[in-house]
Amino acid sequence: MPKSGFLPNYSVPVPMATSEADTRIWRYCKAGVNPGSYTAVILDPIYLNQNATKDISPEAISRAQIALQDSMVSAVNSRGNIKIVNQPGPGVARISVGITGAESSADSLQPWSFTPIGLAMNAAAYAGGVNSKTPAMLVESKITDSQTKEVIGEGLVTIQGESFRTGGGSVESFVAMAKKVVKVAMETSADPRPTSAK
Repeated sequence: MPKSGFLPNYSVPVPMATSEADTRIWRYCKAGVNPGSYTAVILDPIYLNQNATKDISPEAISRAQIALQDSMVSAVNSRGNIKIVNQPGPGVARISVGITGAESSADSLQPWSFTPIGLAMNAAAYAGGVNSKTPAMLVESKITDSQTKEVIGEGLVTIQGESFRTGGGSVESFVAMAKKVVKVAMETSADPRPTSAK
């Protein structure tokens, strides 16, 4: 499991079964927490480990963040039974999502090796040599109680391999792929079912 430092505790999430191709998921839910007792959420601004470069403008980063924030709002609204609020209170959880970027080499997944948008734009370059590194996207999420600040859930999703390489080299393709992964990450960290390994 890649460890970027975004999550408070990397020793607790466990691998989950998933039907999504080229996707790996780890999840943790605090024992004894009843997800039904939370009726509202505060959505922190999405964290994107990306600085402006000669290829990627601050506007492109801002556009990506806005689009991803919108996809988080949609993911919450699609549940129907949870409302989005701005203030902590009883029954209010806080969700933080970060796209931290990663690269997968033959032996391990190394976080922070790439910035996420730059990675998507260069994905085609990795389709070459047999020993080339596999591009991967890493999305991490944590859910805390808005009043006690206690961590009640963590999720980590990586998408890599062919799914990544087929994306066109643009900020739009990054956003499209990131939206999919953010949705999986949010559903994973908020899933009330007991955690189960593959």
